[in-house]
Amino acid sequence: MASSSSCMTLAAKLLRLAVFTSVAATFPATTLQALDPSSVTAKEAGPFELFTQGFKAYQRGEKAAAAQALRFAADKGHPGARWKLGRMYADGDGITEDDYEAFKIFEDIVRDQEDDTSTSPNAAYVASSIVSLAGYLRRGIPHSPVKIDLPQARQLYFHAASFFGDCEAQFQLGRMLLYGEGGKADPRQAARWLKLAGEKGHVGAQALLGYLLFNGEMISLHPQPAKGLSLLTSALAKAQPADQEWIRPLQEEAFALADETDRRTALASIATTEAARKN
Repeated sequence: MASSSSCMTLAAKLLRLAVFTSVAATFPATTLQALDPSSVTAKEAGPFELFTQGFKAYQRGEKAAAAQALRFAADKGHPGARWKLGRMYADGDGITEDDYEAFKIFEDIVRDQEDDTSTSPNAAYVASSIVSLAGYLRRGIPHSPVKIDLPQARQLYFHAASFFGDCEAQFQLGRMLLYGEGGKADPRQAARWLKLAGEKGHVGAQALLGYLLFNGEMISLHPQPAKGLSLLTSALAKAQPADQEWIRPLQEEAFALADETDRRTALASIATTEAARKN
């Protein structure tokens, strides 16, 4: 299952504060050119000033200048520049995708900030980096030293889920617990993590929890078909296309099995929730 959360994760909060803290794009050192003094601060400037100049250049579409400034900012330890650089490598966003390079950057962020608390200024960067590391350990990186390590991935998700309250980590931990990835399966505990993530608006968690509640068998609970169908239907409506691909079959299965009373109850519940949200 792909995951595209709508919840306000710690990482998402970074994006809201981008102009003040740290999120822009960058390119590999091998493609950098000399800084243009007319558009970007000199290399000797401080990390925040470099980031600010780089961010503004990026907003103007001057990606080469932005990349240079952000690279310098990252080299000087600016947490936001480092985090965004890792994301750019991971996503192949404007630069050649390089998962191992991204892994090393996220690993450095976590190592350097290991004493940070969940309320520290860098908490969002650390939490997001931990989740990224867990994802790489869950699937491995071909042609690199990073091999599949499910127990370690599960432990990293647990840390980000419990210490930082990251809803993506809560969702992924719930999936691993549900299917016994990296350790013993614990469907009831999985449902608890999915519920926490779902309450924060994580669409994938809402859908998967709804599917589990629909018949209740897997999590040893009395079936709640109306509630399960309501969660699935609402999640499907809010999901991005990548998530719709796996949510839709679950929702259609539940809808086909539900009786007319449960269908009406589910739709009424969705309507009531939407009305309350708008008021």
